[in-house]
Amino acid sequence: MRAHQLWHAADEGVPAMAGRVDAVVFDVLETLLDLDPIGDRLEAVGQPAAVLGPFFMRFQRDAMALTLAGDVADFTATARQALRTETKHAMSEDAIAHVLEGFGAVPAFPDAAPALRKLSDAGVAIGCLTVGDPDNTRSFLASAGLEAYVDHVVTCDAVGVWKPAPAVYHHAAKVLACELDRMALVAVHAWDCHGAKKAGALAGWCSRLEGEPGDVFLPADVRGDDLVEVVEALLAL
Repeated sequence: MRAHQLWHAADEGVPAMAGRVDAVVFDVLETLLDLDPIGDRLEAVGQPAAVLGPFFMRFQRDAMALTLAGDVADFTATARQALRTETKHAMSEDAIAHVLEGFGAVPAFPDAAPALRKLSDAGVAIGCLTVGDPDNTRSFLASAGLEAYVDHVVTCDAVGVWKPAPAVYHHAAKVLACELDRMALVAVHAWDCHGAKKAGALAGWCSRLEGEPGDVFLPADVRGDDLVEVVEALLAL
């Protein structure tokens, strides 16, 4: 039992209760792993590094669009097509492959390992909820030095739809063997936190990417300027 997650009400004769969070799942790309070095790969094949942002946004949009249409979006195929389109078909297939190989070598953000370690020390189950092949994701995490903290890698492939479809969050809770309302998603994307909340999970939003979450999304249960602040707030619930 985690001492800092307990409250005591001995005067009222009420037993101590554990905190609300039994498991935490993290979004991976842009939350745990920094995609900025992929900009260097774009420059190496003659494209501006600034293409990275709109390319990644197109990739996510196209994957969600395929999901809404009832199809299963393949990570690599969707990313390749998004990069072709965003660069107006100016890249060779070899150049596209070089850029996409960068996903397997991106570093972790400085706050990622301390946040995961804090949860691990507290005895909270840790998962990663992401897209694509689970073996590739484990390879990404290993190269970034995070794999040792992660109990489960949950990918949208296992469900056949991409986030923020409710089935994804329900499946994550099942894999982590906890009730959905005792699982928290942590992400830098307000839309992802919104999806988790709509499904019935808790959510922790980190402001590193977006600054403010926006009025159109359900507010996360906790928020912080870095992942450590978010984790500490979740443990205090």
